Amino acid sequence: MRVGVPREIKDGEFRVALTPAGAGSLECEVVVEPGAGEAAGFSDEDYAARGAKLGAPWECELVVKVKELQEPEYRRPRRGQTLFGFQHFAPHPGLLDAALASGATFIAFETVGQSGGRLPILAPMSAIAGRLAVQAGAWCLQKHNGGSGVLLPGLEGVPAGKLVILGAGNVGSNALALAHGMGAEVSVFARTEKRFPALRKRFPGVTFQTGKPVIAEADLVIGAVLTPGQMSPKLVSREMLRRMRRGSALVDVGIDQGGIAQTSRPTSHSDPIYLEEGVVHYCVPNMPSACARTASFALEAAVLPFVKMLLSNTMNIDLLAGVQVRAGRVTHEQLARDTGRLYSPL
Repeated sequence: MRVGVPREIKDGEFRVALTPAGAGSLECEVVVEPGAGEAAGFSDEDYAARGAKLGAPWECELVVKVKELQEPEYRRPRRGQTLFGFQHFAPHPGLLDAALASGATFIAFETVGQSGGRLPILAPMSAIAGRLAVQAGAWCLQKHNGGSGVLLPGLEGVPAGKLVILGAGNVGSNALALAHGMGAEVSVFARTEKRFPALRKRFPGVTFQTGKPVIAEADLVIGAVLTPGQMSPKLVSREMLRRMRRGSALVDVGIDQGGIAQTSRPTSHSDPIYLEEGVVHYCVPNMPSACARTASFALEAAVLPFVKMLLSNTMNIDLLAGVQVRAGRVTHEQLARDTGRLYSPL
């Protein structure tokens, strides 16, 4: 089996699924598209020095990439081929149609390990996104971006900004770590109190609540609810946003799966924000790409063991949970439910 590593073409996507060292560790032919790792600091020469070939990755039996197919790539996959990467089919019916029509197998990074309650590939990217969400939110609050001009840490004699985090999982806890260290006034809302005891010990002074989020007084809201393989729950209504002060900000990390606010729509690194209901919205689906080199190392560490498993023609329960489309059928139950498609168990 040959492994192909394409160059990402999504707006602002600078990550690469395999670094030169990772490609060199595989006991098979690895074909890397020229320029695939350049934006993350890995040259074509680096890959060649590790034994990889420069060429056409879409001719390989296993294609390992970062982001979901973009429209120019819709006709690339073929029957008998396996595509291993983030898929995010639910919010994009056209993408799912293309995947089904191709006859290929699509294994989603975001649901690998879902059945066992752990998400080894999604977890490091969620951690990066959570930390970046605070930085992005602080930037959105600056006046030149349409923000209210609030400095989140405040200043001696000046109150800190108020930040509300929706979700206490991997994204939320990483956002909390950065916000708490920065000195912002933080409130965390979650569906259950399961994670609250541990977080209270780490972050004294933070308010933890369950129930309907209260965001009217917030300077910044971070949507940190990610349900792998499912559409994001709508936790923030348009009416809730109208009650916020003009120039407040919303960073919706769940935008990959449709977003947690009624007003959320995908943006890009080249055009990341828009103003709606007086609130600055930051809804970039591939946030970790802003730190592409760090993110590429972290992603590869999580992905490589599963690539080696696929090369040995074996599947464990974690990988099986990642198979969302196979041979023209939807094989992930929640994806089938969210998109109204027929569910065909593996």
